[in-house]
Order: sequence, then C-alpha cells, then structure tokens
Amino acid sequence: MAGTTGRAATAVREAAGRLRRGWLPVVEATVAATVAWMLATRLVGHPQPFFAPAAALIVLGQARGQRIRRAVEVVLGVAAGVLVADLVVQALGPRTTWTVLTVILLTVSLAVAVGASSVTVVQAAVSALYLVVVSPPTESLIPFRFVDALIGGAVAVVASQLVDARRPLAPLVAEFRHTFAELADVLDEIADALDHGDDTAALAALERARHADAAVERLRGAVQAAGEALRLNVRRRRHLGRLRSVEGSIRQIDYAVRNVRVLARAAVTFTRGAAPVPADLGGTVRTLAEAVRAAGDALAADLGGQEQVADGHAGRADAAALEAVRSAGRLFTAGPTLPLAMIIGQVRATAIDLLRGVGVDDDATVLSRVDAAVTGPEH
Repeated sequence: MAGTTGRAATAVREAAGRLRRGWLPVVEATVAATVAWMLATRLVGHPQPFFAPAAALIVLGQARGQRIRRAVEVVLGVAAGVLVADLVVQALGPRTTWTVLTVILLTVSLAVAVGASSVTVVQAAVSALYLVVVSPPTESLIPFRFVDALIGGAVAVVASQLVDARRPLAPLVAEFRHTFAELADVLDEIADALDHGDDTAALAALERARHADAAVERLRGAVQAAGEALRLNVRRRRHLGRLRSVEGSIRQIDYAVRNVRVLARAAVTFTRGAAPVPADLGGTVRTLAEAVRAAGDALAADLGGQEQVADGHAGRADAAALEAVRSAGRLFTAGPTLPLAMIIGQVRATAIDLLRGVGVDDDATVLSRVDAAVTGPEH
C-alpha cells in the first residue's frame, strides 16, 4: 500500500513538473483557439466556426519554424477539401456511403498528386468529410470555411511569435549554450573515467554521448524558429545575416558530436583493457571540454551581437583546442594501443571541427594550424 502511494505521489510530482515546464504551449493554444473562435463569430458572423479554432490548434501543434508554412497548408487544405466535397455533394447528395467514399478518395488523391504534405492531406480530407457528414447541404460554406481557416492560421502564427517578439534570438542563444554545455559535460565524464580507469563511468559517458544527437536536432529547430521570427519582425530582419553566419557552424557541431561519441566508445574499450591509461590523457580530454565551452560562449555572444565578447571566447576556444591537440600528440608514442590511437585521433578531429565552427579560417588553414600544433617545437 505504501509503495503504491509512493508511486502515485511520484507520478503526480512528475506530472506537475511537466506542466510547469510546458505551461506556455498550453496557454498559447488555449488563447489562440479562443481568439480565433471570437474573431470568426464576431468579425465574420459565422455561427459555427469550427475550423477557426481547429486551424489555430493544428498550426500551433507544429514545431516552431514551420508554422507559417503549415498555416498556408491548412488554408489550402480547407479550400481543396471544400471544393471537392461541394462538387461531389451536388452530384451524389450528402450523407451517403458513396459520397463519403468518393469525397475521401478524390480529396486525398488530389492532395497526394500535387505533392501536398501530410498536414495538407489530412486537413483537406477532414474538411471535406465534415462538409459531407455534418454540415447541412443547403448551407453556403465555401467562403466561411476558407475565412475560418485563414483566421485560425493567422491567429496561431501571431500567437507563436508574441513570446519571442522582443528577443527573437534568445531561444536560439539558450539552445546553443545548452548544446555546448552538454557536449562539454560528456567530455568531462570521459576524462574522469580515464583518470580512474573506470569502465562503468565510461559506459555512462558513452550512453550520454549517444543522446547528444537530439541536442543538435533541437539546435536546428531553434535556428528555423529564429529565422521565422526574424522574417516576421520587420524591425529585426537585419539580424538574419547574423543567423546565417551560425547556420554553417551547426554542421561542424554535428561532426563534433559524432567525434565525441567515437571518443567515448574508445574510452570504454581502453578502460576495459589491460593497458595502463596515460596520466595526461584525462587532462587532454578535459582541455578539449574547455574548448567546447568557449566555442559555445563565442557562438552565443555572436548571436547576441556582442562581437568583442565573441572574439574573446573564440580566442579561448582556439587556444584550448590547439592545446588539446598538442597534448594528445605528446601521448602518441611508438606502438600505441588502438583505443589510445582512436582517442588521440578523435581529439584532433573534434578540435578541427571547433576551429572551423568558431573561426574565419578556411579548411586548409585550420588543418595546417592543427598539424603545426602536433609537429611544432612544443611537441
């Protein structure tokens, strides 16, 4: 009994926590749907504006950065569905099995034939089906439904931009900081596992590294959302150039995440083997983590328009990345074990991706600087 009560209390706490973190979309959807309903009833005078709040909810259900396109698709889907349904109802009559079959077949086929997205296909089919099954055949619905969908989509787009209207890049800056902090934490865990020869800790770090891809996908979504917000904000469109400057960095971040995952896998193999872990190997990986954090700070500051601050962080990232490469090079002695060679190689590869992501040097210059760090006088 006590165990059941404890599990119930835990479930309630988890639900409350999810609600605290996700209260904004709840409020956003509720307000947008209600406003769409009010505009459709009071402005247009439609007595049953079902598709105004429905369109608002459908558009808000899409990821940020895709809502303008989805709003257009919803409106087009309604228009296509109503047109097909009206023609079929006039030919076969409403509320019959053959009418329903024909309307769905023609609507979905038309949407698929023109290359519509799944959202448009579903919206067209639902709109047509509603007209056939629910709406009276004598009601003139074509303008009402189209305007309802237009109102709902417009309200959803406006509502989705209100929160970020003053600082449209703020969510992207926060996502950059979170992504780089997560990657640096993984490297710190790998370094700790290597310091102590702890294969269990290395496995935990590998498991965490495997989930880093999700952070990169969130980062891509945040870039799309920021671009959408800037295009809708006429006064802040000048920031689009700044946004484009970091889009190329995301590819390098993706490469760095993959390199860290390979590094973590090699650390697991190394800590499980019989060969001793070099004393400086953990410190090398930890220096790479410092470079990752500095790179994240540099990109975040650049997005925020703090050029001098960004340059300072980029300099720290540059120095730490090269120091990690230099330190790894000193560990590459004759006949190293395969896991050690893999770790050294991934330190170098990750450093290259960081330098490409935060610097202005071309690929050849970056590779030359990394090679110089390994073969220079300090090696």
